Amino acid sequence: MSDQEGPRSGLRNPKAAVRGLGAGTLVLEAIVLLLAIQPIRILGGDLSGWGVAAVIALAVAAILLAGMMSRPWAWVAGAVLQALLIACGLLHWSLAVLGIIFAGAWAYAAYVRKTILG
Repeated sequence: MSDQEGPRSGLRNPKAAVRGLGAGTLVLEAIVLLLAIQPIRILGGDLSGWGVAAVIALAVAAILLAGMMSRPWAWVAGAVLQALLIACGLLHWSLAVLGIIFAGAWAYAAYVRKTILG
């Protein structure tokens, strides 16, 4: 047996790989949120100015958080971001649907993080 703790992932830099997974998930979420504004307004009904502002604020927060994935609190903040997106379902139901989808993606990324880093 070797002196390493936990199973070896086979990655050269597992911490960087996990940071990239988290950052990629958040950037994808930000892109989807920004691209969803107009279809929601046209097809989905009444997304108010507050709703649009909330979506833009969450997208900006996701992008900023993607750049801070090396911080120890960033994974918890990402989970809070998903909860906030689900709560935006009060502004429009489709935001809750997007929140549930991205919460699932975030939960999977957290599972992969735990599997790789232990």
